[in-house]
Amino acid sequence: MRIFFLLLLSTTALFAQENYPENYFRSPMDLPLHPSGTFGELRRNHFHAGIDYRTEQREGLPVYAAADGYVSRIKVSSYGYGTALYIDHPNGYTTLYGHLSKYAPEIEAYVRAKQYEKKSFDIELFPQPGELPVTKGELVALSGNTGGSGGPHLHFEYRDTKTEEIINPLFFGLNKIMKDSQKPTVYGVMAYALGDKAVVNESEKPVTLNLKLLKDGTYLADKIYARGAMGFSINATDKSTGSLGNNGVFKIETFINGNREFKVVFDQFAFDESRYINNFIDYQKYNATKQRYQKLFINTPYTLGVIRDNTTNGKIDIKEGETINYRIEVSDFHGNKRIVNGSIEYSDKPATITQSKKVTPYFVKAANDNSYTKDGVSVFIPAHALYEDFYMDFDVKDSILYLHDDSVPVHGNIIVSFDVSHLSPEMLQKTFIAGVDGKRLLYNSSYMENGRLTAKVRYLGQFKLAQDDTAPKIYSASFAEGKWLSSKDSFSVKISDDLAGIATFDAWLNGKWILMHYDYKTRIIFHNFSDGIVDEGRNDLKVTVTDNVGNSTTFETHFFRTQKTTSVEKDK
Repeated sequence: MRIFFLLLLSTTALFAQENYPENYFRSPMDLPLHPSGTFGELRRNHFHAGIDYRTEQREGLPVYAAADGYVSRIKVSSYGYGTALYIDHPNGYTTLYGHLSKYAPEIEAYVRAKQYEKKSFDIELFPQPGELPVTKGELVALSGNTGGSGGPHLHFEYRDTKTEEIINPLFFGLNKIMKDSQKPTVYGVMAYALGDKAVVNESEKPVTLNLKLLKDGTYLADKIYARGAMGFSINATDKSTGSLGNNGVFKIETFINGNREFKVVFDQFAFDESRYINNFIDYQKYNATKQRYQKLFINTPYTLGVIRDNTTNGKIDIKEGETINYRIEVSDFHGNKRIVNGSIEYSDKPATITQSKKVTPYFVKAANDNSYTKDGVSVFIPAHALYEDFYMDFDVKDSILYLHDDSVPVHGNIIVSFDVSHLSPEMLQKTFIAGVDGKRLLYNSSYMENGRLTAKVRYLGQFKLAQDDTAPKIYSASFAEGKWLSSKDSFSVKISDDLAGIATFDAWLNGKWILMHYDYKTRIIFHNFSDGIVDEGRNDLKVTVTDNVGNSTTFETHFFRTQKTTSVEKDK
């Protein structure tokens, strides 16, 4: 097979770090590309890793192999990408297709056999190169809304097969079918005093800048009066032609007196970098307002590949007598650009708005291990689990752990453990470490280690021991007991659990295990009769659901089915 390597179009050539095979792949769908999500878009706890095809609010649309290759990985999960497919291509790239409703017949049969073999809906498979070959343009799946999808769409990615780094799909020719003639939109710019003696506009706290839109499409910011180190953040989005929603931008650069000082370019990143989004944005601003301001400076160095040409950590040092001109450029992949211009003048005026600095006995150094214990409760914060040094609130009152609050983001696992020697074995089996969110309890997977109940958490706040002795619910079957289902393709029931959450679900027809598909968004599990397990005549159904602390519920019923539907049976 011949592989064509072409330079990207001139509008994007300056962005590319290498030459990608722009004409080698085809689009995975025969639909206009008006994406509901773009590469690098800012999401909760992660950067968006691909491009999302709108599917006109429909499921079941054809999804095609982007190029020749073979199915290298199959993952069916109740969460995440849901029903997902990975195809390795001979030119060193892998394509991923997520939130599918089902696979093409040959792949579907392969997966179904493995699910029955393992007796599990959730499954991960790694076929050998010769098992499931595909050709460019071959139907490989149907689009859907499975897993963590917020609506029907196809999530599509390109990855480097060897390194598994995720690459912006627009480098592979999709920029030609995703039209974009609109400039990004800037919603706000903030300035920060960075340092003990720094002041910006007489404030030690972040300051929102007033922006004036000029006739030429650029923004002019009010002059800044500052001293010491300072930096910027920006709230910006982009919208392509034909798209209704706002998407992420491709590149942001800051220039000081004409020299580039800081650049962010969303061309590729590694999965283990994705959670750094909580350090990349102004997390406190997001936590308070849900607005995502991208910081154009770094306080504590960290590894995030999308940040480039960073010689000063984005910090601007304003010295006595200086006036500095700055420019912030925000670009989309197609080269449309929005510019913010402004100037900074030195001022020795003191801060009238001061930043309160709460001091506690617990100063956390992010680069070190940190351990705290009180009244039978222990907390271990490994090095680099947090982004910044800070004074932390830590206390235990009435058996509740108070571990600061959720205004401080967490990168890695923090280990929380409780003494449970006072609990009986029966009580301990139903006990877990819960996060406390007002009146709501949040389940954390808990386990015994060194005689203590332990959980790994990725957030700060309140924690306590909680018990769940309430079994899951099974309800709203799609048929009444004893009904004839000859004209139906499937049946379903709803399942739910109030506290610990569902761990497993299983079902049997006439004593044989059957595959139940699960959609946690609707709480529905369903079985397709096409699996061929159903018998002629009476079928006895048993469903068992177990939660994460071992509480279990069983539901039993029966129905009738025949392969030949008569008018009498339909009336029944």
